[in-house]
Amino acid sequence: MISPFIDREEERSILEDEWGADGGRLIVLYGRRRIGKTRLLSEFAEGKEGILYFAEETPAHLQIKGLQELCARHLHDGLLGDLPIESWSQLFTYLVQHPPHHRSYLIIDEFTYLIKSDKSVLSALQKAWDNGLSASPWCIVLSGSVLGMMSDLALSYTSPIYGRRTRDMFLTRLPFRYAQAFLRQNFEDALRTYFAIGGVPEYLQKASEYTTFDAFAKKELFGKYGYFYREPYFLLSQEFRELKVYQGILRAIAQGNTKPSAIAGHCGIETRGLYPYLEGMIRLGFIEKESPFPGSSRNSVYKIRDNLLGFWYRFVYPEKGRIETDTFRYEECDMSQYFGERFEAFIREEVVPLIYPGYESGRWWHKGEEIDLVAIDRRGTAIVFGECKYGAKSARDAERILKGLEAKSEHVPVEEGYTKKYALFAGRVGGKEALRNKGYEIVDIDDIREIIA
Repeated sequence: MISPFIDREEERSILEDEWGADGGRLIVLYGRRRIGKTRLLSEFAEGKEGILYFAEETPAHLQIKGLQELCARHLHDGLLGDLPIESWSQLFTYLVQHPPHHRSYLIIDEFTYLIKSDKSVLSALQKAWDNGLSASPWCIVLSGSVLGMMSDLALSYTSPIYGRRTRDMFLTRLPFRYAQAFLRQNFEDALRTYFAIGGVPEYLQKASEYTTFDAFAKKELFGKYGYFYREPYFLLSQEFRELKVYQGILRAIAQGNTKPSAIAGHCGIETRGLYPYLEGMIRLGFIEKESPFPGSSRNSVYKIRDNLLGFWYRFVYPEKGRIETDTFRYEECDMSQYFGERFEAFIREEVVPLIYPGYESGRWWHKGEEIDLVAIDRRGTAIVFGECKYGAKSARDAERILKGLEAKSEHVPVEEGYTKKYALFAGRVGGKEALRNKGYEIVDIDDIREIIA
Protein backbone atom coordinates (compact mmCIF):
# COMPACT_ATOMS: atom_id res chain seq x y z
CA MET A 1 0.00 0.00 0.00
CA ILE A 2 1.39 3.39 -1.04
CA SER A 3 1.47 5.89 1.83
CA PRO A 4 -0.08 9.34 1.36
CA PHE A 5 2.28 12.03 0.13
CA ILE A 6 2.99 14.41 3.02
CA ASP A 7 4.20 18.03 2.85
CA ARG A 8 6.88 19.07 0.30
CA GLU A 9 4.48 21.82 -0.78
CA GLU A 10 7.25 24.36 -1.35
CA GLU A 11 9.33 21.88 -3.35
CA ARG A 12 6.36 20.88 -5.50
CA SER A 13 5.56 24.54 -6.12
CA ILE A 14 9.13 25.22 -7.26
CA LEU A 15 9.06 22.26 -9.64
CA GLU A 16 5.74 23.42 -11.07
CA ASP A 17 7.16 26.92 -11.59
CA GLU A 18 10.09 25.43 -13.49
CA TRP A 19 7.70 23.32 -15.55
CA GLY A 20 5.64 26.37 -16.49
CA ALA A 21 8.61 28.60 -17.36
CA ASP A 22 9.74 29.24 -20.94
CA GLY A 23 12.51 27.29 -22.67
CA GLY A 24 14.51 24.38 -21.42
CA ARG A 25 14.89 23.83 -17.70
CA LEU A 26 17.73 22.04 -15.93
CA ILE A 27 17.05 21.22 -12.28
CA VAL A 28 19.44 19.51 -9.86
CA LEU A 29 17.67 17.81 -6.95
CA TYR A 30 19.79 16.21 -4.24
CA GLY A 31 19.56 14.94 -0.70
CA ARG A 32 20.52 12.03 1.52
CA ARG A 33 19.28 8.53 0.81
CA ARG A 34 15.68 7.76 1.79
CA ILE A 35 14.77 11.45 2.07
CA GLY A 36 11.97 11.15 -0.50
CA LYS A 37 13.45 12.43 -3.77
CA THR A 38 11.98 9.66 -5.93
CA ARG A 39 8.52 10.03 -4.40
CA LEU A 40 8.61 13.82 -4.89
CA LEU A 41 9.56 13.42 -8.54
CA SER A 42 6.91 10.77 -9.10
CA GLU A 43 4.29 13.12 -7.65
CA PHE A 44 5.58 15.96 -9.85
CA ALA A 45 5.43 13.77 -12.97
CA GLU A 46 1.85 12.68 -12.29
CA GLY A 47 -0.40 13.83 -15.16
CA LYS A 48 2.50 15.08 -17.28
CA GLU A 49 4.28 13.53 -20.25
CA GLY A 50 7.91 12.61 -20.22
CA ILE A 51 10.60 10.12 -19.25
CA LEU A 52 11.41 8.90 -15.74
CA TYR A 53 14.68 6.97 -15.89
CA PHE A 54 15.79 5.10 -12.77
CA ALA A 55 19.56 4.77 -13.15
CA GLU A 56 21.32 1.68 -11.86
CA GLU A 57 24.94 1.03 -10.95
CA THR A 58 25.72 -0.67 -14.27
CA PRO A 59 28.28 -0.08 -17.05
CA ALA A 60 27.82 3.12 -19.04
CA HIS A 61 26.82 1.39 -22.29
CA LEU A 62 23.89 -0.29 -20.52
CA GLN A 63 22.82 3.02 -18.97
CA ILE A 64 22.96 4.73 -22.37
CA LYS A 65 20.97 1.92 -23.97
CA GLY A 66 18.32 2.06 -21.24
CA LEU A 67 17.77 5.80 -21.58
CA GLN A 68 17.87 5.58 -25.37
CA GLU A 69 15.01 3.08 -25.38
CA LEU A 70 12.87 5.25 -23.10
CA CYS A 71 13.53 8.33 -25.24
CA ALA A 72 12.63 6.45 -28.42
CA ARG A 73 9.38 5.28 -26.84
CA HIS A 74 8.41 8.73 -25.59
CA LEU A 75 9.25 10.44 -28.90
CA HIS A 76 7.63 7.63 -30.96
CA ASP A 77 10.90 7.50 -32.85
CA GLY A 78 11.70 4.08 -34.28
CA LEU A 79 14.92 5.37 -35.81
CA LEU A 80 16.30 6.38 -32.41
CA GLY A 81 15.46 2.94 -31.07
CA ASP A 82 17.56 1.27 -33.78
CA LEU A 83 20.54 3.64 -33.90
CA PRO A 84 23.90 2.26 -32.62
CA ILE A 85 24.41 4.99 -30.00
CA GLU A 86 27.55 4.39 -27.97
CA SER A 87 28.14 7.61 -26.04
CA TRP A 88 26.27 10.17 -24.00
CA SER A 89 27.33 12.81 -26.49
CA GLN A 90 25.59 10.96 -29.32
CA LEU A 91 22.40 10.49 -27.32
CA PHE A 92 22.13 14.08 -26.08
CA THR A 93 23.02 15.43 -29.54
CA TYR A 94 20.14 13.42 -30.99
CA LEU A 95 17.77 14.87 -28.39
CA VAL A 96 18.89 18.38 -29.40
CA GLN A 97 18.18 17.64 -33.05
CA HIS A 98 14.85 15.89 -32.38
CA PRO A 99 13.11 17.74 -29.54
CA PRO A 100 9.58 16.86 -28.40
CA HIS A 101 6.71 18.93 -29.79
CA HIS A 102 5.52 20.08 -26.37
CA ARG A 103 6.78 20.38 -22.80
CA SER A 104 8.16 17.03 -21.59
CA TYR A 105 10.15 16.00 -18.56
CA LEU A 106 13.36 14.01 -18.56
CA ILE A 107 13.97 12.88 -14.99
CA ILE A 108 17.14 10.92 -14.29
CA ASP A 109 16.89 9.47 -10.80
CA GLU A 110 20.20 8.54 -9.10
CA PHE A 111 22.17 10.54 -11.63
CA THR A 112 25.29 9.84 -9.58
CA TYR A 113 25.33 6.29 -10.97
CA LEU A 114 25.80 7.76 -14.44
CA ILE A 115 28.63 9.99 -13.22
CA LYS A 116 30.38 7.08 -11.47
CA SER A 117 30.26 4.97 -14.65
CA ASP A 118 31.30 7.72 -17.07
CA LYS A 119 32.05 11.31 -16.02
CA SER A 120 31.78 12.40 -19.66
CA VAL A 121 28.01 12.47 -19.16
CA LEU A 122 28.45 15.90 -17.57
CA SER A 123 30.39 17.49 -20.43
CA ALA A 124 28.09 15.81 -22.97
CA LEU A 125 25.07 17.31 -21.25
CA GLN A 126 26.76 20.70 -21.05
CA LYS A 127 27.48 20.78 -24.79
CA ALA A 128 23.97 19.62 -25.64
CA TRP A 129 22.51 22.25 -23.35
CA ASP A 130 24.52 25.01 -24.99
CA ASN A 131 23.71 23.71 -28.46
CA GLY A 132 19.95 23.61 -28.15
CA LEU A 133 18.52 21.87 -25.07
CA SER A 134 18.34 25.24 -23.29
CA ALA A 135 15.81 26.45 -25.87
CA SER A 136 13.91 23.16 -26.14
CA PRO A 137 10.68 21.98 -24.45
CA TRP A 138 12.68 19.59 -22.22
CA CYS A 139 12.40 20.02 -18.46
CA ILE A 140 15.39 18.02 -17.22
CA VAL A 141 15.73 16.94 -13.59
CA LEU A 142 18.92 15.32 -12.33
CA SER A 143 18.43 13.66 -8.94
CA GLY A 144 21.13 12.14 -6.74
CA SER A 145 21.78 10.79 -3.25
CA VAL A 146 25.57 10.77 -2.98
CA LEU A 147 25.75 14.29 -1.61
CA GLY A 148 29.50 14.73 -1.95
CA MET A 149 29.46 13.69 -5.59
CA MET A 150 26.45 15.84 -6.43
CA SER A 151 28.07 18.85 -4.74
CA ASP A 152 31.51 18.40 -6.30
CA LEU A 153 30.60 17.21 -9.80
CA ALA A 154 27.16 18.64 -10.51
CA LEU A 155 26.95 21.83 -8.44
CA SER A 156 30.47 23.23 -7.95
CA TYR A 157 31.94 25.91 -10.20
CA THR A 158 34.32 23.31 -11.66
CA SER A 159 31.41 21.20 -12.95
CA PRO A 160 30.76 21.25 -16.72
CA ILE A 161 27.11 22.06 -16.04
CA TYR A 162 27.91 24.91 -13.64
CA GLY A 163 25.93 27.97 -14.70
CA ARG A 164 23.55 25.89 -16.81
CA ARG A 165 21.15 24.69 -14.15
CA THR A 166 18.02 26.78 -13.75
CA ARG A 167 17.38 25.54 -10.21
CA ASP A 168 19.06 23.41 -7.57
CA MET A 169 17.13 21.95 -4.65
CA PHE A 170 18.55 20.33 -1.53
CA LEU A 171 15.83 18.13 -0.05
CA THR A 172 16.00 18.09 3.74
CA ARG A 173 14.18 16.23 6.51
CA LEU A 174 10.54 16.88 7.33
CA PRO A 175 9.86 18.97 10.44
CA PHE A 176 7.98 17.24 13.24
CA ARG A 177 4.67 18.89 12.39
CA TYR A 178 4.64 16.82 9.19
CA ALA A 179 6.69 13.84 10.37
CA GLN A 180 4.11 12.96 13.03
CA ALA A 181 1.51 12.40 10.29
CA PHE A 182 3.35 9.18 9.39
CA LEU A 183 3.11 7.75 12.90
CA ARG A 184 0.41 5.88 14.82
CA GLN A 185 1.89 6.83 18.19
CA ASN A 186 0.68 9.24 20.83
CA PHE A 187 2.19 12.72 20.74
CA GLU A 188 4.98 12.11 23.24
CA ASP A 189 6.04 8.79 21.73
CA ALA A 190 5.96 10.38 18.29
CA LEU A 191 8.33 13.07 19.58
CA ARG A 192 10.74 10.44 20.95
CA THR A 193 10.66 8.58 17.64
CA TYR A 194 11.39 11.82 15.81
CA PHE A 195 14.25 12.62 18.19
CA ALA A 196 15.72 9.17 17.46
CA ILE A 197 15.43 8.98 13.66
CA GLY A 198 14.53 12.45 12.42
CA GLY A 199 12.18 13.49 9.65
CA VAL A 200 13.31 11.10 6.91
CA PRO A 201 10.15 9.82 5.21
CA GLU A 202 11.27 6.23 4.67
CA TYR A 203 12.47 5.99 8.27
CA LEU A 204 9.12 7.29 9.47
CA GLN A 205 7.32 4.81 7.28
CA LYS A 206 9.11 1.98 9.07
CA ALA A 207 8.34 3.52 12.47
CA SER A 208 4.67 3.75 11.51
CA GLU A 209 4.43 -0.02 12.00
CA TYR A 210 4.67 0.48 15.78
CA THR A 211 2.26 2.10 18.22
CA THR A 212 4.90 2.92 20.87
CA PHE A 213 8.44 4.25 20.76
CA ASP A 214 9.76 1.51 23.05
CA ALA A 215 8.47 -1.29 20.81
CA PHE A 216 9.94 0.43 17.76
CA ALA A 217 13.33 1.16 19.31
CA LYS A 218 13.76 -2.25 20.88
CA LYS A 219 13.26 -4.10 17.59
CA GLU A 220 14.39 -1.73 14.86
CA LEU A 221 17.17 0.32 16.53
CA PHE A 222 18.63 -2.15 19.02
CA GLY A 223 17.73 -5.42 17.32
CA LYS A 224 20.61 -6.99 15.42
CA TYR A 225 18.24 -7.61 12.52
CA GLY A 226 16.59 -4.23 12.90
CA TYR A 227 16.03 -1.84 10.01
CA PHE A 228 18.32 0.81 11.52
CA TYR A 229 20.96 -1.42 13.06
CA ARG A 230 23.38 -0.94 10.13
CA GLU A 231 21.82 2.09 8.45
CA PRO A 232 24.41 4.64 9.73
CA TYR A 233 27.20 2.47 8.35
CA PHE A 234 25.54 2.37 4.92
CA LEU A 235 24.89 6.11 5.06
CA LEU A 236 28.52 6.98 5.84
CA SER A 237 30.08 4.40 3.52
CA GLN A 238 28.12 5.88 0.63
CA GLU A 239 29.78 9.25 1.19
CA PHE A 240 33.22 8.64 2.71
CA ARG A 241 36.21 6.39 2.13
CA GLU A 242 37.97 6.78 5.48
CA LEU A 243 35.04 5.30 7.35
CA LYS A 244 36.93 4.60 10.58
CA VAL A 245 37.95 8.23 10.97
CA TYR A 246 34.43 9.52 10.44
CA GLN A 247 33.01 6.92 12.80
CA GLY A 248 35.59 7.93 15.40
CA ILE A 249 34.61 11.59 15.09
CA LEU A 250 30.91 10.86 15.46
CA ARG A 251 31.56 8.60 18.43
CA ALA A 252 33.70 11.29 20.06
CA ILE A 253 31.02 13.95 19.66
CA ALA A 254 28.31 11.55 20.85
CA GLN A 255 30.33 11.02 24.05
CA GLY A 256 30.40 14.77 24.72
CA ASN A 257 33.70 15.77 23.09
CA THR A 258 32.56 18.90 21.26
CA LYS A 259 35.76 20.97 21.01
CA PRO A 260 38.14 20.25 18.10
CA SER A 261 41.05 19.44 20.41
CA ALA A 262 38.96 16.95 22.40
CA ILE A 263 37.59 15.31 19.25
CA ALA A 264 41.06 15.02 17.75
CA GLY A 265 42.47 13.58 20.98
CA HIS A 266 39.73 10.97 21.11
CA CYS A 267 40.42 9.98 17.49
CA GLY A 268 44.21 10.00 17.81
CA ILE A 269 44.81 12.58 15.08
CA GLU A 270 46.23 16.11 15.06
CA THR A 271 43.72 18.89 15.59
CA ARG A 272 44.68 20.68 12.37
CA GLY A 273 44.09 17.48 10.43
CA LEU A 274 40.57 17.19 11.84
CA TYR A 275 38.98 20.14 10.09
CA PRO A 276 38.60 18.66 6.56
CA TYR A 277 36.64 15.76 8.08
CA LEU A 278 34.45 18.13 10.10
CA GLU A 279 33.79 20.36 7.10
CA GLY A 280 32.84 17.35 4.99
CA MET A 281 30.24 16.23 7.50
CA ILE A 282 28.92 19.76 8.00
CA ARG A 283 28.43 20.11 4.25
CA LEU A 284 26.30 16.96 4.22
CA GLY A 285 24.24 17.98 7.25
CA PHE A 286 25.58 15.21 9.50
CA ILE A 287 27.10 17.55 12.10
CA GLU A 288 26.95 21.27 12.75
CA LYS A 289 29.16 23.97 14.20
CA GLU A 290 27.36 25.91 16.91
CA SER A 291 28.41 29.28 18.31
CA PRO A 292 27.01 31.14 21.32
CA PHE A 293 24.12 33.41 20.40
CA PRO A 294 24.89 36.19 20.80
CA GLY A 295 28.63 35.71 21.18
CA SER A 296 31.94 34.91 19.54
CA SER A 297 32.57 32.08 17.09
CA ARG A 298 35.84 31.44 18.93
CA ASN A 299 33.81 29.53 21.49
CA SER A 300 32.15 27.27 18.92
CA VAL A 301 31.44 23.59 19.50
CA TYR A 302 30.55 20.72 17.17
CA LYS A 303 27.33 18.72 17.53
CA ILE A 304 25.73 15.86 15.65
CA ARG A 305 22.88 17.41 13.70
CA ASP A 306 21.43 14.25 12.17
CA ASN A 307 19.03 12.65 14.65
CA LEU A 308 19.67 9.04 13.64
CA LEU A 309 23.46 9.42 13.72
CA GLY A 310 23.23 11.18 17.08
CA PHE A 311 21.08 8.45 18.60
CA TRP A 312 22.93 5.54 17.03
CA TYR A 313 26.43 6.63 18.08
CA ARG A 314 25.19 7.58 21.54
CA PHE A 315 23.36 4.33 22.32
CA VAL A 316 23.61 1.61 19.69
CA TYR A 317 27.28 1.70 18.67
CA PRO A 318 28.63 1.30 22.24
CA GLU A 319 26.33 -1.69 22.80
CA LYS A 320 26.99 -3.60 19.59
CA GLY A 321 28.95 -6.30 21.41
CA ARG A 322 26.15 -6.97 23.87
CA ILE A 323 23.52 -6.75 21.12
CA GLU A 324 25.36 -9.32 19.02
CA THR A 325 25.66 -11.71 21.99
CA ASP A 326 22.05 -11.16 23.11
CA THR A 327 23.13 -9.77 26.50
CA PHE A 328 21.87 -6.20 25.93
CA ARG A 329 18.88 -5.13 28.01
CA TYR A 330 16.88 -2.31 26.50
CA GLU A 331 15.31 -1.48 29.85
CA GLU A 332 18.74 -0.47 31.22
CA CYS A 333 19.20 2.22 28.56
CA ASP A 334 18.70 5.73 29.98
CA MET A 335 17.86 8.11 27.13
CA SER A 336 16.57 11.03 29.20
CA GLN A 337 19.62 13.27 28.73
CA TYR A 338 19.68 12.65 24.98
CA PHE A 339 15.97 13.40 24.65
CA GLY A 340 16.52 16.55 26.68
CA GLU A 341 19.18 17.74 24.25
CA ARG A 342 16.98 16.98 21.25
CA PHE A 343 14.04 18.66 22.95
CA GLU A 344 16.11 21.85 23.26
CA ALA A 345 16.97 21.78 19.55
CA PHE A 346 13.35 21.04 18.66
CA ILE A 347 12.14 24.03 20.65
CA ARG A 348 14.69 26.38 19.07
CA GLU A 349 14.25 25.16 15.51
CA GLU A 350 10.58 24.26 15.24
CA VAL A 351 8.55 25.74 18.09
CA VAL A 352 10.10 29.17 18.65
CA PRO A 353 9.64 30.28 14.99
CA LEU A 354 5.90 29.60 15.36
CA ILE A 355 5.56 31.45 18.67
CA TYR A 356 7.96 34.29 17.88
CA PRO A 357 7.95 34.84 14.12
CA GLY A 358 10.63 37.26 12.99
CA TYR A 359 12.99 36.37 15.84
CA GLU A 360 16.53 35.08 15.43
CA SER A 361 17.40 32.45 18.02
CA GLY A 362 20.16 30.25 19.36
CA ARG A 363 21.82 28.92 22.51
CA TRP A 364 24.13 31.03 24.69
CA TRP A 365 26.97 29.98 26.96
CA HIS A 366 30.00 31.60 28.58
CA LYS A 367 32.34 30.57 31.42
CA GLY A 368 30.15 27.87 32.84
CA GLU A 369 26.86 29.69 32.39
CA GLU A 370 24.38 28.49 29.77
CA ILE A 371 20.94 29.51 28.53
CA ASP A 372 19.04 27.06 26.36
CA LEU A 373 17.31 29.72 24.27
CA VAL A 374 17.94 33.34 23.40
CA ALA A 375 15.55 34.75 20.79
CA ILE A 376 15.97 38.33 19.58
CA ASP A 377 13.38 40.26 17.59
CA ARG A 378 15.02 41.39 14.35
CA ARG A 379 13.24 44.73 14.75
CA GLY A 380 15.27 45.33 17.91
CA THR A 381 12.31 45.56 20.29
CA ALA A 382 12.27 42.37 22.37
CA ILE A 383 14.41 39.50 23.59
CA VAL A 384 13.27 36.15 24.99
CA PHE A 385 15.38 34.08 27.38
CA GLY A 386 14.23 30.51 27.72
CA GLU A 387 15.03 27.23 29.46
CA CYS A 388 14.03 23.88 27.97
CA LYS A 389 13.35 20.95 30.30
CA TYR A 390 12.20 17.70 28.75
CA GLY A 391 10.61 16.27 31.90
CA ALA A 392 7.89 17.45 34.25
CA LYS A 393 8.51 20.34 36.65
CA SER A 394 6.61 21.27 39.77
CA ALA A 395 5.47 24.86 40.29
CA ARG A 396 8.30 25.39 42.80
CA ASP A 397 10.98 23.94 40.50
CA ALA A 398 9.64 25.91 37.55
CA GLU A 399 9.81 29.21 39.44
CA ARG A 400 13.30 28.39 40.69
CA ILE A 401 14.43 27.72 37.11
CA LEU A 402 12.90 30.98 35.90
CA LYS A 403 14.47 33.02 38.70
CA GLY A 404 17.84 31.48 37.84
CA LEU A 405 17.22 32.32 34.20
CA GLU A 406 16.64 35.98 35.07
CA ALA A 407 19.96 36.07 36.91
CA LYS A 408 21.90 34.37 34.09
CA SER A 409 20.37 36.66 31.47
CA GLU A 410 22.25 39.60 32.99
CA HIS A 411 25.48 38.13 31.62
CA VAL A 412 24.25 38.02 28.00
CA PRO A 413 25.77 40.85 25.92
CA VAL A 414 22.73 42.61 24.45
CA GLU A 415 22.02 46.27 23.81
CA GLU A 416 19.84 48.36 26.09
CA GLY A 417 16.23 49.01 25.26
CA TYR A 418 14.95 45.49 24.66
CA THR A 419 11.77 44.30 26.34
CA LYS A 420 12.86 41.14 28.18
CA LYS A 421 10.72 38.03 28.45
CA TYR A 422 11.44 34.83 30.34
CA ALA A 423 10.10 31.49 29.16
CA LEU A 424 10.08 27.88 30.30
CA PHE A 425 9.48 25.06 27.83
CA ALA A 426 8.88 21.69 29.47
CA GLY A 427 7.03 18.42 29.30
CA ARG A 428 4.67 19.28 32.15
CA VAL A 429 4.62 22.36 34.36
CA GLY A 430 2.74 22.53 37.64
CA GLY A 431 0.85 25.75 38.39
CA LYS A 432 1.54 27.15 34.94
CA GLU A 433 -1.34 29.62 35.03
CA ALA A 434 -0.07 31.12 38.27
CA LEU A 435 3.39 31.49 36.72
CA ARG A 436 1.87 33.14 33.66
CA ASN A 437 0.10 35.60 35.94
CA LYS A 438 3.53 36.54 37.28
CA GLY A 439 4.63 37.51 33.77
CA TYR A 440 6.45 34.35 32.75
CA GLU A 441 5.83 32.56 29.48
CA ILE A 442 5.12 28.85 30.04
CA VAL A 443 4.90 26.34 27.21
CA ASP A 444 4.34 22.68 28.02
CA ILE A 445 3.72 19.61 25.89
CA ASP A 446 -0.01 20.33 25.61
CA ASP A 447 0.72 23.84 24.35
CA ILE A 448 3.28 22.50 21.89
CA ARG A 449 0.73 20.04 20.52
CA GLU A 450 -1.63 22.95 19.76
CA ILE A 451 1.10 25.25 18.42
CA ILE A 452 2.37 22.86 15.79
CA ALA A 453 -1.03 21.41 14.83
